[in-house]
Amino acid sequence: MSRAGAPSPTEKIDGTGLRVVVIAGTWHDVITNGLIAGSERVLTASGATYEIVRVPGSFELAAAAQAAFAGGADAVVALGVIIRGATPHFEYVSAATTDGLTRVALDAGKPVGFGVLTLDDEQQGLDRAGLEGSKEDKGAEAADAALRTTLVVRALRQAQGPRG
Repeated sequence: MSRAGAPSPTEKIDGTGLRVVVIAGTWHDVITNGLIAGSERVLTASGATYEIVRVPGSFELAAAAQAAFAGGADAVVALGVIIRGATPHFEYVSAATTDGLTRVALDAGKPVGFGVLTLDDEQQGLDRAGLEGSKEDKGAEAADAALRTTLVVRALRQAQGPRG
């Protein structure tokens, strides 16, 4: 796995006043719980208000994200684990999850931090889950991306001001 080119944010994110919903699947508990913990660390440090919602699997993330936005969330962090098997199921679920979350973000005009791991095997997930000994913390990265993008979108909308 390569970290070449990955950003290393230096400034602290001020998430005060932001409401974030972290939505996580229930498959592969050890990896998913690591992703959730990484998200919680970032969100807590930012001062954002957040809640954790669990759904059965990655496929269900988009519907829950849509409901979170309808309920007033400023951002969603979507966390899931999809591990390749012997059938094409992996490709269908991965594509549907990605497409669904993209659609929800665009329809809402609000960011979805994408923390869905698409993996060849469980070890790849353990390496990315932010656990002790992990090389990456994709849950933290997804929360960071959601917060930073929320602030960018807000600033862009405020800069445009009223039209007329």
